[in-house]
Amino acid sequence: MTPRGPAELDALSDGDLVVGVLSGTSADGIDVAVGRVGLAGAGSARRVRCIESMGSETVPMDVGLARRVRQVLDGEPLGLGGLAALDRDLGLAFGAAARRVAGENAPVALVASHGQTVFHHDGDPEQGKVTLQLGDGDFVAEAAGCAVASDFRTRDCAAGGEGAPLVVLVDEVLFHGAPRPLAVLNLGGIANWTLLKPDAPAAGSDAGPAGALLDGLARTLLDQPMDRDGRVAARGSILEGTMAELLRHPFLGRPWPKSTGLDTFGATFIERVITCAPGAKAEDLLATATRFVARAAVADLLSGGRAGAAGGALEVAVAGGGARNPHLMAALEEELGSQLGAAGARLGGFGTSDRFGVSADFREALAFAVLGARLAIREPSSRAGVTGALSGRVLGKWSPGLPGAR
Repeated sequence: MTPRGPAELDALSDGDLVVGVLSGTSADGIDVAVGRVGLAGAGSARRVRCIESMGSETVPMDVGLARRVRQVLDGEPLGLGGLAALDRDLGLAFGAAARRVAGENAPVALVASHGQTVFHHDGDPEQGKVTLQLGDGDFVAEAAGCAVASDFRTRDCAAGGEGAPLVVLVDEVLFHGAPRPLAVLNLGGIANWTLLKPDAPAAGSDAGPAGALLDGLARTLLDQPMDRDGRVAARGSILEGTMAELLRHPFLGRPWPKSTGLDTFGATFIERVITCAPGAKAEDLLATATRFVARAAVADLLSGGRAGAAGGALEVAVAGGGARNPHLMAALEEELGSQLGAAGARLGGFGTSDRFGVSADFREALAFAVLGARLAIREPSSRAGVTGALSGRVLGKWSPGLPGAR
């Protein structure tokens, strides 16, 4: 990858390439998206107008590194030295992945690295809002050979926000040509919504568990990393008693904006799901969990996002790993039709975000490329109505490019 030069703050130009990188809760690969940014305005009024995807790829994570990440995500003790080494090694891996996907000759101005989330607060007021992403930006910069923007969530938390979901802050850019009202559901480890209305600012929130629950159950019950395509769940029956118990989780009734993580919906929650139905078959537990993910997400959209009052038919686009699970997608479409109808609204189009030109697999990586570009031109991203943070904050930390690079 050929850096454009010793890129510094304010040096980003219209048409430059920015690479977004991240690793999710599956911890099996690094998502990389290369985007060409379109800028508008001048001076302090510059803003990121659009971004065009120029290529994307999931780079497999080294087996040993993935194992260490999985241990942290599952709550196993690591120690300060181990944590520091993991921060370094993930940074090097993110930088190398960005360099590989961009290609040796691509004139990349900037890498924007979300990192690997290993902890995110669960809204406990005694703990406060705190988040931790590993993959130090300086190591990313050395491995990528160019300037790096990283650690976006921390400033949002410092300004009083939830720190997530940050994609809501840029979906107006990613889906600038899509119809309104549009609800975008991300099904990563945690499910989160963006609601784009024609006459109001974007709103959004975490909604509850998604892959963290389904993949966690697959690892525990099937000794597999996932229930691919929901095949096992499709053979099962819904356990209504277990469903009712799960739907009583206090997080689900909280108003927008809210966020959560594996501290709430990780290993302890998975154990609770299993103990709710002693002796239940794996396929029945997975069927129940799949329908729970869909039902809880749609109910959250209607209550927190007030999607039923959006007016007209609601378009829904789904992104993230769960968008490739046909059994989960079918459950979602059914729940949307039923719950929207009960609220006096109706479902318009439904499908993955690909139909609007935003890859369901790489939406988040592209979103962080936008956030990185905003940092490079000092464009504020935080909005009180999205994460609860004080508005007008520029998110992210800056690691300069290599001295003298051309």
